[in-house]
Amino acid sequence: MPGPRRPPPRPSLWRRFRDDEWPTLRELFGYVQPVLWVPLMCCVWPFLALLVGYPMLRAARNKARQVFPSEARFGVDPHVVRVQTTRAWAAATASVLILAVYGTSADWDQAQEQFVMRLALTPWLLLLTAPVVVLVVFRLAPPAMRPRMRAGLRPAVRAVLWYLGALSAPVLLLVGMQLLASDGTKLDASELVVALVLLVLLVLLAWAAMFLAFASARAVRGAFNAAGVHPVLPALLTGVLVWELAGINLYYGGPPPGPPLVQWCALLGGPASVTAVAWWELRRLRTRYGVTVRG
Repeated sequence: MPGPRRPPPRPSLWRRFRDDEWPTLRELFGYVQPVLWVPLMCCVWPFLALLVGYPMLRAARNKARQVFPSEARFGVDPHVVRVQTTRAWAAATASVLILAVYGTSADWDQAQEQFVMRLALTPWLLLLTAPVVVLVVFRLAPPAMRPRMRAGLRPAVRAVLWYLGALSAPVLLLVGMQLLASDGTKLDASELVVALVLLVLLVLLAWAAMFLAFASARAVRGAFNAAGVHPVLPALLTGVLVWELAGINLYYGGPPPGPPLVQWCALLGGPASVTAVAWWELRRLRTRYGVTVRG
């Protein structure tokens, strides 16, 4: 007679994080060996940071994935994703090689500044560019398709409002914290109440920063859920956005180092390759799914 079936082995903690299945705080404590609890609890601040910070981090991550789901992009094609990843790594490798061969220390510093500037500007450029591109696609789409596009605008607008709210929240919270810290006595409130309010504002500030950290890449990659309006919008927005960023980098940072031929290849190669991949993605949408701008 066969014995009782054994439950499947529990996946390792590293595998759960790698597979993007973050455990709850209770499950996370279950992975910690009992012998490690004594030194962990003796270090009060790391223990409190884990007890408070991890649930906040997990909640911000879950909310970012709820607002910007990975399925927002229509017909996620593994071939397109593979080509996009290969192109990104090739562009990064070419940039590093150009800097290594022709760059100076000032060029390396400027490259780092441009990278940070792109991270900060890309969501704002997308927010400014998307309405124009959406309007053009809406005008080109057949009248029968426009009611469905209008319905798809609602989740996209909600995603934009969530992102703008998270962007503006740190500024508002910092102003509120400063006012409370400086004028707490004038408000005729006890120091304990002011401290509690400051603590709540600090927690909200930390959560907003975590949400932005998890949401920014997904928002840009999914073009703020624009595929729900029309499946071609993410590829079109990517093609437009990359040329805007190239123009801004050229205006503020100048051409990359090297001889003229290398400079022109570096300036035009990146945007042109992104545009080529976006055009290929549009072509696959048309041939594999029958999706076009006009239909």
